[in-house]
Amino acid sequence: MVRNVPRGRRIVINKKIDDDKVAAFKSIDMGELKSQRSEIEIQLSASIEGVMEAAKDMNAKKKLDDEALKRAGLYSIQSSYEFLRSKGLDISFRAFGGRIERRSVPSVKIGKKRYIPLQSLGDMLGISDSYYTVRRAYEAYSRFNRSINYRAFIGRVEKNSIPSVKIGTKRLIPKDAIDSLNHVAKKYCSVSEALRELHKKSVSIKRNAFERRLDRNRVPHVKISGRRFIPRAVLNELIDKELALRRSSR
Repeated sequence: MVRNVPRGRRIVINKKIDDDKVAAFKSIDMGELKSQRSEIEIQLSASIEGVMEAAKDMNAKKKLDDEALKRAGLYSIQSSYEFLRSKGLDISFRAFGGRIERRSVPSVKIGKKRYIPLQSLGDMLGISDSYYTVRRAYEAYSRFNRSINYRAFIGRVEKNSIPSVKIGTKRLIPKDAIDSLNHVAKKYCSVSEALRELHKKSVSIKRNAFERRLDRNRVPHVKISGRRFIPRAVLNELIDKELALRRSSR
């Protein structure tokens, strides 16, 4: 039987939340991400231009072959693919070819063959190390937050609750952001989850009453993208104190 907690008896949990993962998520600045990406693209463009000038010079001297171009920093499509795979990038040859066709991977045609600047390949590896596609980000996050579906996840990305940046034609999500969200999913619970757990333990409290406690900081919590989360350790302490208060009031 669920009984109401006696009125007039306050429970206050004095616990400071100092969480590096939460702080890291809050410190992600999408404007800064976009600015950093713009700088990278400017540097990349200048670097690729230098490689192309070298290729033109080689062409003028009739010294063009795959090995010579490779030494100059221009890889054939097959060599580019093998290079990426050797560095651990999980991509099929068909998908790689599709990126070249869509020009999301810069390339140049020399003679009858198409070549990829080494700088472009390095950029692909850097992006893969730092970012997830939206689908891969969802797959990584949903392993820890099983209550979220793909449509809801996309909605949060569109509302900027989950930071993202557009690179080329793709919207990408920082891996650090998903790492922090996974941590929150493991160590914290939402207001709705907290209420379900309280009711499961026979502690009766209405949502608006519980949220007033959060407003008054009587229950330590963090705010992430406009939503409040309670550490599971804090929730367990709250449940223990509520049950103890109820026993002492009998």
